[in-house]
Amino acid sequence: MASLLALLSSALWGSADYQAGNLSKKFPAIAVLGTTQAIGLITGLFLVAVNGEWNARAFGTGGYFWPGLFAGLFGYAGLMCLYAGLSTGRMGVVSPISALSALLPFAYAVFIKDNKLSTLVLIGAFLAIAGGFFTSGPEVSQGLPIKPLLLALGAALGFGSALIAMAIGSEGSALATMTMMRATTFIPSLVLLTKYRNIAGLGKKELPSLLFIGIADFLANLLLGVATTKGILALAMVLGALYPVATVLLAFHFLKERLHKVQYFGIACAVAGVAIISTF
Repeated sequence: MASLLALLSSALWGSADYQAGNLSKKFPAIAVLGTTQAIGLITGLFLVAVNGEWNARAFGTGGYFWPGLFAGLFGYAGLMCLYAGLSTGRMGVVSPISALSALLPFAYAVFIKDNKLSTLVLIGAFLAIAGGFFTSGPEVSQGLPIKPLLLALGAALGFGSALIAMAIGSEGSALATMTMMRATTFIPSLVLLTKYRNIAGLGKKELPSLLFIGIADFLANLLLGVATTKGILALAMVLGALYPVATVLLAFHFLKERLHKVQYFGIACAVAGVAIISTF
């Protein structure tokens, strides 16, 4: 069950990233991000009201407030580093390295939470992580310029730290933690949108895409949070980090983007990793 939830989380994350990428080609990324963060927050508040999770413990042991807050801050910092890195035009450097964010929560699960994994499962986990890296299309033929490299590492550190905070908060309430996370990321988005005084032309035509991105992204966080409480934390984080595979496959199918040999290799690694983890 945990593996299935984590894989579904990856599929939703990758689909949301694909759609957000399409919109960001036509509209400023900050407008897309701010609007979808608001939609994610509304989704969380609605689910909290329906599910009664508003009564969940906020502070103390098992509280969601601080983990949700830090997950939001770390995640937003990761996004800012990612966007800044991608703006340098070195996508082949920034995207693959940022996709290695799963290494941080994986290490947390193995060394701090003392998750015990067999040798075969460890091999599967590293194959899956390598799959996410290579599927993102690493390109180093022109060297590794320091600025994109540092921004990519910042994105990986931000996303990885956010995942750890999400897992900690989910021990008490995954839904409340993710809603708190969205409330946190909505605040800087609102400030930026207020500064620019508009949403850059986003209108009714883009509403279906915006709704999909905001809801899918929130549900991806929620499903991964639940997955960390239903199975082995380390494996849930690894499987939840396979979202680049979904993004690349959607771009290949709908946009006819050509895949490089290294990306085919990455997809094969990801599939092999998932197969080994599921089997053993």
